[in-house]
Amino acid sequence: MKIYTKKGDDGTTGLLFGGRVRKDSPAIEANGAVDEAQAALGVARAEAARGAELDELLITLERDLWVLMAELATAPDNRAKLTPGASLVTAEMVEALEDRIDDINERFTMPEEFVVPGQNPTAAQLDVARTVVRRAERLALAAAPADSQVVPYLNRLSDLLWTMARWQEGESLPSRSPNPKE
Repeated sequence: MKIYTKKGDDGTTGLLFGGRVRKDSPAIEANGAVDEAQAALGVARAEAARGAELDELLITLERDLWVLMAELATAPDNRAKLTPGASLVTAEMVEALEDRIDDINERFTMPEEFVVPGQNPTAAQLDVARTVVRRAERLALAAAPADSQVVPYLNRLSDLLWTMARWQEGESLPSRSPNPKE
């Protein structure tokens, strides 16, 4: 099987369950940002020890993003064909992120001010992934239906990645106050 099909040479891409849209459509723009976020998570995972908690958590998140991309890559008239948790983001998936945030948050004292990213490579990669997820969230607003869990999932994922970055830092470097008298 060849990797190239030439079907996209006209500037369109295929959707799950059929149909084609322009590659610059809102859904495909959002999907591209989610794809970048998944790759950024992979770079962060490359810093983690295989089998470690961070590695396993990042694998779970990367797999969740496949579900999210499937939902975004489905035409509205085919949404009924999606399978919750496999090709449709569920409220339970969002709640699972909240549970992870709460679990990690209990392990250390969270910074009370802005932090300077880059304390170590893993935390820096998680912060990069967080910013890509934020972009995906902004783009998904134009693509996801109102009843979709895509935007809430991406919102919680960015919160989780911020929490994970602080967890991986161990101790965050606080930003300097903009007021020189402080």
